[in-house]
Amino acid sequence: VQLQASGGGFVQAGGSLRLSCRSSGRTFSNNGVGWFRQAPGKEREFVARISWNGGLPSYTDSVKGRFTISRDRTRNTVYLQMSNLKPEDTAVYYCAAARSAYGGADGSSYAYWGQGTLVTVSS
Repeated sequence: VQLQASGGGFVQAGGSLRLSCRSSGRTFSNNGVGWFRQAPGKEREFVARISWNGGLPSYTDSVKGRFTISRDRTRNTVYLQMSNLKPEDTAVYYCAAARSAYGGADGSSYAYWGQGTLVTVSS
């Protein structure tokens, strides 16, 4: 499974962005998919995940109510809609396909990783 994340960019605080994660090669339609991020000088952290059929979305506390994860299985794409962005959301965002149909908050649950897309939020 090859994953490509896109949609990052520069936005002012309070703005919105939508990230996309598309699979090529073998589809990830039967895998859970997660989004993680890594800010400069910090460890990678879990952001959100969604199960194989689009159910059971979960989020880290800091993005609840602002970010929404969804997937379109017909397009082999998972989205992360980010609203009311804050400067502390600045990071490289990575999508990953889980080893199972569900995934989790631990990066070790994921077997395939995309290359990352940079999100910069100015104050």
